[in-house]
Amino acid sequence: MSRVAVLAAGGTGGHLFPAQALAEELTRRGWRVVLATDRRGDQYAHDFPAEERLALEAATASNPIQMVGAVFRILAGVVQARSAFARLKPSVVVGFGGYPSIPALLAAATTGRPIIIHEQNAVLGRSNRALARYARKIAAAFPTLERVPAGLKDRIEVVGNPVRTDIQALTKRTYSVGKDRLHVLITGGSQGARILSETAPLALAQIAERLRDRLDVHQQSRPELLDSTREVYVDAAIQAEVAPFFRDMAGRLGQAHLVIGRAGASTCSELAVAGLPSILVPLKIATDDHQRLNAKALTDAGAAMVILEDDLTVDRLSEAVQAMLDDPIALERRAAAARSVGIPDAANRLADLVEAAARPA
Repeated sequence: MSRVAVLAAGGTGGHLFPAQALAEELTRRGWRVVLATDRRGDQYAHDFPAEERLALEAATASNPIQMVGAVFRILAGVVQARSAFARLKPSVVVGFGGYPSIPALLAAATTGRPIIIHEQNAVLGRSNRALARYARKIAAAFPTLERVPAGLKDRIEVVGNPVRTDIQALTKRTYSVGKDRLHVLITGGSQGARILSETAPLALAQIAERLRDRLDVHQQSRPELLDSTREVYVDAAIQAEVAPFFRDMAGRLGQAHLVIGRAGASTCSELAVAGLPSILVPLKIATDDHQRLNAKALTDAGAAMVILEDDLTVDRLSEAVQAMLDDPIALERRAAAARSVGIPDAANRLADLVEAAARPA
């Protein structure tokens, strides 16, 4: 029988996309994969190659009263996970962070099963931080990892952030800026789309007409801002597609010349693998300022420009976009710099780490 790996991840794209990349690689190697997440993950996990999904009880809390209820729900989730593990007999449990991963990792720790933790950000997240002492290895996405508990730094191994297969394939594409269309992709997570929806269209409407006439814009926007965002582009005679979510992100990245977005872990890793210049606006309220630190590898290499949220204005963003689009040679240098810090084989590296830690068949 094939060995079983349980991948435990929070219900956001930032947690689930790297887990999906690992699942695809483990499946190619003959593993059976089980996903443990929550209901939020359904919108991101529709293509997840898992033979089974475990919906474990879990909760987070923001005050002492909620904490009591959260503890009981997590304990219930641990009981559910232990029961599932008795049936599935997983050889390894891999945690990707987020509170829905906690019950599966605690169940693994209390039944003596090997644990690997993967941290997508440049700062060890709260869930991963709390459970890191049970992990045999802490797989890091970036060259530096902050907030690691004392005595555990020797367990860190830099493997990169696994990206989906279709995005990994972009590492082979040739980036070039000609005299035809200029493709600008504007992304943003649920917390990040509002400020970019309000600022980016106005900023692009201000750039020189000779550049504006060549633009093809693809922008993610919050649903309630779709109409107002589209109106700005129509008034500026800019060809634009605006939608709440793009499922074919690899296709969008594959034709982009410039990306404007937040500095989430998946975003930074995908930009590096795809070799794309970017303007990044780190989420100000991100825990431990992790988005600014995520962008560091790209900015240090000269691939990205960072504008802090407090400094973001229509004029500032417009000037940055025009400066980049006006210099094709510099854009191509930035693209090469991004690719120089990418780790396209991160899924393979993480899979090797998982197999080394797993119980034998």
